[in-house]
Amino acid sequence: MKRRVFVGGVFAGVGLAARRATAAKAGDIPTRVFGKTGEKLTIVGQAAGRFPLIPFDEAAAVVRRAVELGVNYFDNARAYWDGRAEEVYGAVLPAVRKQVFITTKSFRRTRREAEEDLHASLRALKTDYVDLWQIHSVSEMEDVEKIFAPGGAIEAFEAAKKAGKCRFIGFTGHRDPEVLLEMLKRYDGFDTILMPLHAADPAYLSFEERVLPEAVKRGLGIQAMKSLANAKLLQSFSVRQCLEYVLSLPIHCVTMGATTVGQIEDDVHAARQFRPLSAEEMAELRRRAKFIAGPRLEDWKRNTERASDAPSRYQGG
Repeated sequence: MKRRVFVGGVFAGVGLAARRATAAKAGDIPTRVFGKTGEKLTIVGQAAGRFPLIPFDEAAAVVRRAVELGVNYFDNARAYWDGRAEEVYGAVLPAVRKQVFITTKSFRRTRREAEEDLHASLRALKTDYVDLWQIHSVSEMEDVEKIFAPGGAIEAFEAAKKAGKCRFIGFTGHRDPEVLLEMLKRYDGFDTILMPLHAADPAYLSFEERVLPEAVKRGLGIQAMKSLANAKLLQSFSVRQCLEYVLSLPIHCVTMGATTVGQIEDDVHAARQFRPLSAEEMAELRRRAKFIAGPRLEDWKRNTERASDAPSRYQGG
């Protein structure tokens, strides 16, 4: 099964007024309070990580359509498309800045480099603050050491929040649940977390089983990514089933990397139709997913089947 490819009125010459006729009404997409931030976010959001796959104008059209449909949660990162993904948001979102929650991320591990990233992000996004700034893709224990070392990235994040350049701070990771747990042990000032969650995750290096309970305990704003496993789960499940599974977990929102207007419309339609799954239904989806789980499905996780990919040893306290 493939994600729907549908360009729609944006490229067919249909005017804005005509497109608005099919826009969602206020409150049409369910929202959840984003942990201790207190913000209300739509349960699905648009992520910019796949924008390098399409032309700039098409990416901007997807973002415009997401706004029209009532999506208020927009995920990005400085590393996406060498900054061009942030420029896409900068071309669309300033006009609705007070209506949307913009996130971006820095992969840099020192204070100086992270601050440079943030300044570049704000210029590209055409805003003087982001709602959420995140330490991007924390993968190894060595990353944790660098982030919390003197002059490490955490200093930039704390300073930016104090200065009002970001309202909230968090971190992301998809390689090793133990690394994310170490981040939480090291620091209690995070507002949010972003991690991979889907029906196959519990069968292999599970973020759902290891990290999610701790995030809930701390009251973090919890974002899910890779809910379709980079579309690999669509060989066995529908988009709706994938979303129903992850949204039935104790999370607040899911990033969806739509690259066509049709895909963002499908995502929003699924969100509007969402109903929580029962424990039995969740267990059945996990049972089905177990047959395809593992490092070949989740190739972003540490591969425990390869000796060369063994977990790094952590020597700290």
